[in-house]
Amino acid sequence: MIVAVALGATLALRYLRGTKRLPVAGIVHGLFGAAGLGLLVAVLQGPRRGVAMGVGSFGAYAAVLFVVALLLGLTIPLLAKRAPRATGITLAAHATLAITAFVLFLPWAAL
Repeated sequence: MIVAVALGATLALRYLRGTKRLPVAGIVHGLFGAAGLGLLVAVLQGPRRGVAMGVGSFGAYAAVLFVVALLLGLTIPLLAKRAPRATGITLAAHATLAITAFVLFLPWAAL
């Protein structure tokens, strides 16, 4: 997950600066994100964690938000050429959901 977050931050900065796109970095970002999501879903199948501290459901909520962020992330390259404004909106929604999911994931994973 950390690698996906770092790559996402790098890609976001490059996008905001208007520099050349790196499609390979976007693909690697997506692969690391999908792998992290798969591991999270696998871990959620085990015993519950964080219930005593009040963060027991954070893992499940994070997984749902990561799935939606992943689906939005997959649509970004499809929109890039046709609708630049929609691409920016989709990218902002993708980043917002992914950051929210990661913030929920951190306390759940810490316990």
